[in-house]
Amino acid sequence: MNSFKLGLCSVTFRKKSVAQVVQIAKKAGIGYIEWGGDIHVKSIEDARIVKSICDNEGIKISSYGSYFNSLEYDEAQWTEICEIAEAMGASSIRIWLGKKDSEETSDREYNTLLKNTKKMCDIAKKYSLLVCPECHDNTFNNNTDAFLRIRNDLKKDNFKTYFQSRYCRMEYDLDRIDRTFDFIENIHVSYRDLKKEQMFKNKDKYYIDKLLDKLSSKGFDGIVMVEFVDFDSESVLYKDVEKLRSH
Repeated sequence: MNSFKLGLCSVTFRKKSVAQVVQIAKKAGIGYIEWGGDIHVKSIEDARIVKSICDNEGIKISSYGSYFNSLEYDEAQWTEICEIAEAMGASSIRIWLGKKDSEETSDREYNTLLKNTKKMCDIAKKYSLLVCPECHDNTFNNNTDAFLRIRNDLKKDNFKTYFQSRYCRMEYDLDRIDRTFDFIENIHVSYRDLKKEQMFKNKDKYYIDKLLDKLSSKGFDGIVMVEFVDFDSESVLYKDVEKLRSH
């Protein structure tokens, strides 16, 4: 039996209202929502409204998808983001770690990332928040070694990471889970990428079950969040969640 929890990123349904996103999550049996800072939650007032609606419907708020990039650090803006996350009752903030793959990041750019992210972690800690870079290409957190390097150099216990499949690179994905498991806060699953074989159990092709089995075998009890669904469809989400729940 899986021990992980099911979540939904509000950016999956950018065109829906907060109340609609909450009802979609509730109908799907999803217990957690990561609220994005691009549409749904842009201010402390937004955060309070979202928290009230979620509390009333029994939905927990996992994290704040801030889209803040540590390469462009601004103390006042980052402090406000922490205040928004705190007002929602989120435990972590998702960020972007630079704008280039680690292999293309210069020493000067790396040192800027390191300096800025240290400041971010220090401020976030005052609000009891984790700082978690998205696991993504075109950022410094594009591979396992890069993440472990910056985490080691930061020496901040409130710096963790998201995990997201690289698609069709099973050996890499399983190795990353092994080597970063203690630092994985949340999982993003993007079912919009069905054509990349993330979902279906086609013979000899990549599929999500192996990753979920790996996470379960290691005792992952965090949140697996659906980030996107094919065609931005509610009905597809419900089917995908059932596959996650019963994989």
